[in-house]
Amino acid sequence: MSKTIAAVATGNSVSGIGVIRISGDNAIEIAQRVFKAMDGTPLTQLKGYTAKYGNVYCHGESFDNAVALVFRNPKSYTGEDVVELSVHGGIFIVEKTLEAVFAAGAVPAQAGEFTKRAFLNGKIDLTQAEGVAALISAQGQEAARASFNLLQGSLSNKISSVMEELINCSASMAAWVDYPDEEIEDLQEDRLKEILLNAKQSLNNLLKNYENGIVMTQGVDTAIVGRPNAGKSTLMNMLSGTEKSIVTHIEGTTRDIVENSVRLGNMVLHLSDTAGIRESEDVVESIGIKKALEKINSASLILAVFDSSCRLNDDDRMIIDACKGKPCVAVINKTDLDSKIDLDIINKEFEKAVFISAKNNEGARELEQAVKELLGVENFDSSQPILANKRQKLCVSNAYEHICKALDGAETGITYDAINVMIDSAIDELLSLTGKKATEEVVNNIFSRFCVGK
Repeated sequence: MSKTIAAVATGNSVSGIGVIRISGDNAIEIAQRVFKAMDGTPLTQLKGYTAKYGNVYCHGESFDNAVALVFRNPKSYTGEDVVELSVHGGIFIVEKTLEAVFAAGAVPAQAGEFTKRAFLNGKIDLTQAEGVAALISAQGQEAARASFNLLQGSLSNKISSVMEELINCSASMAAWVDYPDEEIEDLQEDRLKEILLNAKQSLNNLLKNYENGIVMTQGVDTAIVGRPNAGKSTLMNMLSGTEKSIVTHIEGTTRDIVENSVRLGNMVLHLSDTAGIRESEDVVESIGIKKALEKINSASLILAVFDSSCRLNDDDRMIIDACKGKPCVAVINKTDLDSKIDLDIINKEFEKAVFISAKNNEGARELEQAVKELLGVENFDSSQPILANKRQKLCVSNAYEHICKALDGAETGITYDAINVMIDSAIDELLSLTGKKATEEVVNNIFSRFCVGK
């Protein structure tokens, strides 16, 4: 018999309601000890997906109205008996209800334990569980769509179709090798190559789309760089909608890195507004400039800001040199002023350039399009299966390598038993991906990243 766990399933803040989730063999009995329905019906007599209105009690005294919603196993989120108590969302009331549930016999849930039980009880596989975490952390529409499709099984279904072909292939080869005297139909070489090629292509498509998926679901580490007073901080404030960075006419105002996450269309940019890059003898400013140059090297996207009203100077050229060979959009700011910038140099040195007036909030759409084109995500399809993290990518990469070796072996005519070893290795990696063959350590690590109550 598993322990009955409980936790607050809603956020740790004042809200309209707060939900305490209870799951386990004794969930309904424990909930019955702290909740009484207005009509006197015991929760133990309710069918699944049934709700009752009543009061919650602590030490025999009622302290709030509540709704109890009963789910019967196996048709619940965790696959166990579950009760959710919805009370008024004051922090004190929610905590008091949880304490009453603990006093009635439940134990505190660990991080991600409800979803972990759903996985262990076969309600979802490991990729879908990771979809839950991705959906919770989604900060944009495309990220939410992609994460929801992951939760709905888009990746699981894709991997299952690949595995089914490989498993059938492996079984046929094993039977033919192990029982040569039996009248077992030989797996034709052309059919073997076809299966391996289809698997290779499917896995390769997932790997090719990995970076795009990460960009759209997790956001892009973005550095805003430029010489002092080019409008970097004004650009950051335009994108964030708040005065996150100090904006003045004085050069060198930003002396450290200011960070914020913003939505640019359906993308999320994790912005870092850096110190203005220039030659400086000021010790403090020099440290900020050094950090800015380091950020250029580490960022996945650079927005290099130039002042349209000024000709390019040595500081601008230092920035241009630092950005060479890196994913960078030249942002020509202050288009509300007369233009004096050397556009020929900008167009020669940068793949993408856009014109904006950060002061007047003009040019965000053009910047969004340029960033999408530069990162190759303008045609991102959130309905297609994606790899959501490095663990999933590693499993698919390893499986892909085994399939490539098996295909090379089929081309060179090595024995079926050797090819079958490679195919079985690929299958093992895909089973690890979905969790059917994942180690306990991997499973525990995944769910430890979840919030308590999910």
